[in-house]
Amino acid sequence: MNGILSDVCLLIEDCHHSTAPTVDAGHPLIRTPDIGKGRINYEHVFYVTDKVYDERTTRAKPQINDLILAREAPAGNVAILNSDKGVCLGQRTVLIRPNPELVNPQYLCYYMLLPEQQHKLLGSANGSTVSHVNLPVIRGMKIDLPTLPIQRRIADILSAYDDLIENNQRQIKLLEEAAMRLYREWFVFMRFPGHESVRIVDGVPEGWEKKCLRHLISYEIGGGWGNDNESSGFDIRTWVIRGTDIDGLSSGQIHSIPLRFNKQQTLSSRMLSHGDIIFEVSGGSKNVGVAKSYLITQPLIDYLGHPVICASFCKMIRPISLDYAEYLYSTLRHLRDSGITEEYELKSASSIINFKWADFLDLHFVLIPPETIMHAFNDCISPIYTKIVSMSIQVETLQKARDALLPRLMNGGVGLKLEEGAV
Repeated sequence: MNGILSDVCLLIEDCHHSTAPTVDAGHPLIRTPDIGKGRINYEHVFYVTDKVYDERTTRAKPQINDLILAREAPAGNVAILNSDKGVCLGQRTVLIRPNPELVNPQYLCYYMLLPEQQHKLLGSANGSTVSHVNLPVIRGMKIDLPTLPIQRRIADILSAYDDLIENNQRQIKLLEEAAMRLYREWFVFMRFPGHESVRIVDGVPEGWEKKCLRHLISYEIGGGWGNDNESSGFDIRTWVIRGTDIDGLSSGQIHSIPLRFNKQQTLSSRMLSHGDIIFEVSGGSKNVGVAKSYLITQPLIDYLGHPVICASFCKMIRPISLDYAEYLYSTLRHLRDSGITEEYELKSASSIINFKWADFLDLHFVLIPPETIMHAFNDCISPIYTKIVSMSIQVETLQKARDALLPRLMNGGVGLKLEEGAV
């Protein structure tokens, strides 16, 4: 079928052009950062009240198999609603309701993510890429669709990859929750092995120590950045992990890390090794704060294949020994999850939040368990963190396979065989 996008849709509706007041629970507000390539990411979604939901859905209430397109930041991302969560649209988004008699909704979602379709949406008259997509461009996007049976078969193949990706991401989240439950059980609620026979004086178990965080760190340094392109002195390809990459790494979005060029001098003092920790000290906003952290492991280093550093808004932390790596990382995560790191945030009139790093290390005290407890904790938690990294790499591999297959299916190479019944 040849035509334009509006020919195969029941509606293409713009969002409300206002900022919705948010609450802790209620109806999910789908903003542009929540719109992935094919699926909605609900992990960091904001919520609105019933009243705000009713106001923002007067034109149309999003329903299962609707598509939501990001008009900006990142422009062109489109995802399908595959569950009835009672969502409403945030700013700079568009609701697209395919006509199921003319087009398979899942197929249309993948079709709009094709590079050539993205170019139709994001390409300007002079060949450059635009950062904002206008509604007439969306409605008038030219399409060329196969028959519905072929659409359904292609959508089934591609969605199988996304189902596996989502399943892995759910398991990663469960593993992370299990790791933090274990940490809290042992070191917050003090139900570590043998706790029944250990005296606790002033909150410190016998044989433990209470010291400032700095005691657990042997070396720390700010991150770097490097150049986009290779030049004199900047000749070593380097992965640079930013604070904005940390959440993605935890859910398998490894491909978000930029690959840049750095000097040997930068790498000699900043190159990350197994057991090092990245800690975000600047760049957060009033909505998400700072102090995100990530534990570097050898499987990730091996997978990336080039030296790895953290970006300039982060700190590289090296624990006093590898025995303390998982404990220190878990402690940092607990301090953020429990809101304690907010006490060290330096908020300004702008949206940027900085972190009082030195005060945090010197003024916040933690319990240091004896080696026997530390080794027992590592024996329990190391396999969990290893599994998380392994599953993150699996997600990355599945995403690459899906993205490679997408144009082949859509552009006829494999699609013709589908029509002939060979697949």
